[in-house]
Amino acid sequence: MKNQKMYEPDDQMLLLIRDNYSLLQSLGCFGISLGFGDNTVREVCESQGVDTYTYLAVVNFTINGYRDFDDVSKLSLPTLVHYLKASHSYFLDFQLPTIRKKLEEALDERDNLARLILKVYDEYAHDVRKHMRYEEKTVFPYVDSLLNNNPLGNYDIDTYSKHHGQTDVLLRELKSIIIKYLPSDGLHNNQLTAALYDIYNNEEWLSLHAEVEDHIFVPAIKFLEKQLKQNDVSVKISNMLGNNPAKGEVLSDREKDVVISLVQGMTNKEIADHLCIAINTVITHRRNIARKLQIHSPAGLTIYAIVSGLVDISSVKL
Repeated sequence: MKNQKMYEPDDQMLLLIRDNYSLLQSLGCFGISLGFGDNTVREVCESQGVDTYTYLAVVNFTINGYRDFDDVSKLSLPTLVHYLKASHSYFLDFQLPTIRKKLEEALDERDNLARLILKVYDEYAHDVRKHMRYEEKTVFPYVDSLLNNNPLGNYDIDTYSKHHGQTDVLLRELKSIIIKYLPSDGLHNNQLTAALYDIYNNEEWLSLHAEVEDHIFVPAIKFLEKQLKQNDVSVKISNMLGNNPAKGEVLSDREKDVVISLVQGMTNKEIADHLCIAINTVITHRRNIARKLQIHSPAGLTIYAIVSGLVDISSVKL
């Protein structure tokens, strides 16, 4: 049963570990060393160069499934990438070989069924390794390119999400085979039980790892992609109008109100009701706006409104 406590920056780090010893492994993946005394989560994270908000987002998600972050923009992608890379290294370089060794010690490789079990495990390990290597060669460099404000072409995080499938089918088969068909006794039974226990634990770990990627890592990347896209559009619009400045008279405050309403998609009647004026007055304002700006299309007015600071580009559907 999950611990339903929502951990905060001012909680003692020791309290988190005492309540959830499974967090010991994640500490290393975040780059947090033991020996932090009675310091709070915030104090430990800040002293060891880890973003506190991101650390707690992952902790509260993996422990209790909390997905309602206050602000996805506050998630630190460098912290997440460090965590995921270290998690890959831990799983590929330590966990997979450790379980393989335990299976070898528990099985008699002269037995055909034992050899098949090891073969299934090796196929599973190969699939996991392939999946994680793809992220390391493709996804993480893409994130680095976003952070450097120079995104790699012909790729986005949706491409990754569409191919981010589970890799645990073979693992489920392996567990079933061991439980149903592989008799053992004495020492070897204990060794096999220990190996099976580790397999279950690592299946859960890998599932949580994938969910962190889907529900924390991917949203953080999508937010950054959106920000870069908006910034790019804004720069292009500014350059365009800088090269072709609008000629004409200055708009009155009421005419600016009409422009804002039009950009927000209001009809003449809705604008009249919103501004408490007659529909004919709205029509007159629109004629004067078109004459002064020499802009007649909704898209053109939207560009004018963005560059003039009448509306924020993030509030406009591009």
